[in-house]
Amino acid sequence: MPFTFDESTVWRGLNFTLTTSLGAIDLLGEIAGGGTFETLLPNAVRIQLFDVECFCLSLEQLILAKRAAGRPKDMETIAELETILEQRQRG
Repeated sequence: MPFTFDESTVWRGLNFTLTTSLGAIDLLGEIAGGGTFETLLPNAVRIQLFDVECFCLSLEQLILAKRAAGRPKDMETIAELETILEQRQRG
């Protein structure tokens, strides 16, 4: 559904799922199993996208969030994410 994505919209909303010319993006103000931005920030992973520093869920946080969401597509992904986490922990 088209809408105006401006400052007013952001202040009135919490979570946004957008389709852009570069692909889909989810902008989440709160997630199940994780809480708010402020709650998640201390363990966030910082990445540089072009000239912008972004904060992303850590792999551990992503697994917890997907488990809390409990959707079939999330449950299928958890095993893959846990395998990646185990491989990282082994070095």
